[in-house]
Amino acid sequence: MPTALLLIDIQQSLCTGPNAAWDCPTLIARINQVTSAARQANTPIIWVRHAEPGLEAGTSGWQLADGLQVESTDLTLDKTTGDAFWKTDLLPMLQDLGVQELVIGGMHTEYCVDVTTRAALRHGYPVVLLEDAHTTCGNAAITPQQVIAHHNITLSSTSSFGPRARLQTAQQWADSVSQA
Repeated sequence: MPTALLLIDIQQSLCTGPNAAWDCPTLIARINQVTSAARQANTPIIWVRHAEPGLEAGTSGWQLADGLQVESTDLTLDKTTGDAFWKTDLLPMLQDLGVQELVIGGMHTEYCVDVTTRAALRHGYPVVLLEDAHTTCGNAAITPQQVIAHHNITLSSTSSFGPRARLQTAQQWADSVSQA
């Protein structure tokens, strides 16, 4: 099944400073692991960047995070809402590539990862959610780890769209691609 790797909002200002998401160094290492495997398998890689007030396009904080292994052959997509499909060229891009399944990771779990995963399912794309390669800051009620665990369970239990999201660790996905 033709697959694309969709990596959401792993941007410099979301990974550093006082508002950095939880455990970004580990996230970046896992993302590099899956992008390496994807490149070896000729799987398209799409980096999504979010822009909004405080995260203006073109600024240093808006750039992809330091430490990510990005290649000139990778694709990029810019968005201004949580949903990477909304008012972007993502759907025609996936159609042009012949993609039938998405592998999703990135940030923030309860916002952009959640809504983009649900939108992918709504558009008919099964999803592999990289259960250990998305992160967030958490909130006053629950920790980042609780947000991540909750969304892993919730998104992998969603069946109303037809296609489903299934969970794999970054290592599991990289191994499965390498063995294919």
